[in-house]
Amino acid sequence: MTDPHPPRKHGLLSGLRASLLTGLVVVLPVGLTIYLIYSVVGWIDSWILPLIPQDWRPAQLVSFYFGPEAYFPTRGLGVIVFLVFTIIVGWIAKGFLGRSIIGQAEAVVDRMPVVRSVYGGFKQITETFFAKSEKSFDRTCLVEFPRPGCWAVGFVATTAKGEIATKLPTDRKMIAVFVALTPLTSGILLYVPEEDVILLDMKADEAVKLIVSAGLVAPTAKEVRALAEQATQID
Repeated sequence: MTDPHPPRKHGLLSGLRASLLTGLVVVLPVGLTIYLIYSVVGWIDSWILPLIPQDWRPAQLVSFYFGPEAYFPTRGLGVIVFLVFTIIVGWIAKGFLGRSIIGQAEAVVDRMPVVRSVYGGFKQITETFFAKSEKSFDRTCLVEFPRPGCWAVGFVATTAKGEIATKLPTDRKMIAVFVALTPLTSGILLYVPEEDVILLDMKADEAVKLIVSAGLVAPTAKEVRALAEQATQID
């Protein structure tokens, strides 16, 4: 007895379509990553290279010693200069002289009404992200938002501090949770009781992937357990 529905044979166009989709899955992540890195490096170069005196620029030196036809690639040079300059400034800032200079400079900034607010805000944000004593945005959680029964992925920033901690009308321990909105260009900061959130084993970078992809890219339970075990071994 013959099968009334024989299997459909894949034609040439179907094979080409499958190969195209497979190629896009491989090429697009690599291409977009290279493009993003290339763009960021170019953006940093556009800020740093104009600050270098004309006579000290590598392209000018190469042209002077090897002739005007000599070529020197400058892409990434600004990044190198920025890293070297930052390392030198950090090394100086750790010493007594550097701390004294920074203290005097901050005292001058504190006398400027608008500048001190901008500088103080940027300084607090920078210290929060790069402080070694406290891991900020290292934990992820589920928090009820925007109404009870609906849950959103959030990033645990820190416990409530300062005026916020003293004026919150509760005795419970409150934590700051940042709920990012797709495509991660904005978000909302919430102060919620610690016991009302569900902490996740998911790392921050995995949560970012989940939010940016609007829930399409989510780590499996096996991957989350592996990440949690790696974090436990590192700690």
